[in-house]
Amino acid sequence: MVAALLGPAEIRDLAADLGLIPTKRLGQNFVHDANTVRRIVQAAGLTGDDVVLEVGPGLGSLTLGLLPVAARVHAVEIDPVLAAALPGTVAAHAPAAAGRLAVHRADALSVTAAEVPGATALVANLPYNVAVPVVLHLLAELPSIRHGLVMVQKEVADRLTAGPGSKVYGVPSVKLAWYADAKPAGRVPPNVFWPVPNVDSGLVAFTRREPPRADVDREAVFTVVDAAFAQRRKMLRSALADWAGGPDRAAEVLRAAGVAATDRGESLTAGQFAAIAAAAGR
Repeated sequence: MVAALLGPAEIRDLAADLGLIPTKRLGQNFVHDANTVRRIVQAAGLTGDDVVLEVGPGLGSLTLGLLPVAARVHAVEIDPVLAAALPGTVAAHAPAAAGRLAVHRADALSVTAAEVPGATALVANLPYNVAVPVVLHLLAELPSIRHGLVMVQKEVADRLTAGPGSKVYGVPSVKLAWYADAKPAGRVPPNVFWPVPNVDSGLVAFTRREPPRADVDREAVFTVVDAAFAQRRKMLRSALADWAGGPDRAAEVLRAAGVAATDRGESLTAGQFAAIAAAAGR
């Protein structure tokens, strides 16, 4: 099964037919390069059994690349005009795969497992302004997602895939590491989009794994992470003082967790943050 992918002329014609003026508010930058779509699909490592969740399908560029290689594609689109137009685009360019598409007019930050049953892979060109919360929300709400590939602003890709000790290691790095092993999967230049963004994009590949610890609540761990990075240059004894109930109590908890009070949040793994939450009994 082969889909006719969209090029620059098709993208602009579709937008004109819909009276669409892309908005920064919704992060609307549409891929118009077929080779980039093929590259994303290949890097996603999909099999014929995968049920793909695509967030922000827009005019359908990536959707058309995903449908021939997946069992089903759930496309979640917040823009009602784009959501209504997508089935027609697929019917015109990939008629044999049209029955495998389900379009959901919804905000990805409110999507639940019941709405996209059996989703096993997240593959998406994510709006820059909500990329991190969308990824974290979907991994939390959809335990069936086993792997994925997302395209985000390059700076965000660097943060999501950073390891302890990196200058860009922070809250997104640790929270994604709670759910999955993540790695950079390449850079995407601005000129493959319409409109052309003023930044590069980056691909992030991830594979779900068990959390570092099963004996502590995820939200309790994330609260420690937020507190540690709210004052990232401070030693943990000070950075966690408000969270713990004072610097002495913070030092006590850190000692019980096997973490030095003089360490900083940027040096800790997700497992160490979990140990701190567990030592505090939270």
